Amino acid sequence: MIPAVLYAVPAFLLLIIIEAVSYRFLPDDEERGYEVRDTATSLSMGLGSQIIGVPWKLVVAVAFAGLYVLTPLKLEASSPWTWVIVFFADDFAYYWFHRLHHEVRMFWAGHVVHHSSVFFNLSTALRQSWTPMTSTPFWLFLPLLGIPPWMVFLQQSISLAYQFFLHSERVDRLWAPIEWVFNTPSHHRVHHGANQEYLDRNYGGILIVWDRLFRTFEPERAPVRYGLTKNIGTYNPLRVATHEYTAIWRDFRAATSWRDRLRYVFGRPGWQPAA
Repeated sequence: MIPAVLYAVPAFLLLIIIEAVSYRFLPDDEERGYEVRDTATSLSMGLGSQIIGVPWKLVVAVAFAGLYVLTPLKLEASSPWTWVIVFFADDFAYYWFHRLHHEVRMFWAGHVVHHSSVFFNLSTALRQSWTPMTSTPFWLFLPLLGIPPWMVFLQQSISLAYQFFLHSERVDRLWAPIEWVFNTPSHHRVHHGANQEYLDRNYGGILIVWDRLFRTFEPERAPVRYGLTKNIGTYNPLRVATHEYTAIWRDFRAATSWRDRLRYVFGRPGWQPAA
């Protein structure tokens, strides 16, 4: 099974080139632009995520199909209401997947890859985790609702394609009603910020309304400092993909109690035992 979003990859690469060239002819002192090694790392991470992710989709397809067969609910793909349900259900699933991948360290160990660049441009969108397995449970309720699995996969691809365009400094704030309802480059710049006031904010996929509802929304005010609170300082894709798993193992081994070991794995990122 090939995810539909893969068909958009040539367009993604073309738009990355166009954006990079735009910095050459229309520079902006307040924007970081592109750096060759950083962009190469992002593209390498994206390639690795697809090498792992495409075969994993086969496993997910089997799981979704099994749940869809078992559930007594069946929604008709021909009904416009089914598409409305799958849109909101997928976006809701994405919000909680994204939020918990910031709040649980074992999940964060995979997702931190996406936040590891100190640049913010369209190539950053392709800097993806090599451990897609941790995302699957958050979507299992969709086929149980009677949504055909192919519709779930298609909506996931639509969401990912939309989010590609959020990774840019070239787009300022949009029309106010759009900013209130939808995730925008301004909202997503905040999400990628390492500023204290921007940490763990704006988890939305296509919509920003979940963040407003669950009080995780933060508007863009101060200039954004991209990257991690402690940047890893490497362009090595393997280290980018695994550095937090290595840190978890190091902390796990050094802990003096099982309670602390479990907190290092399943607690919030950055947790440390009281002195």
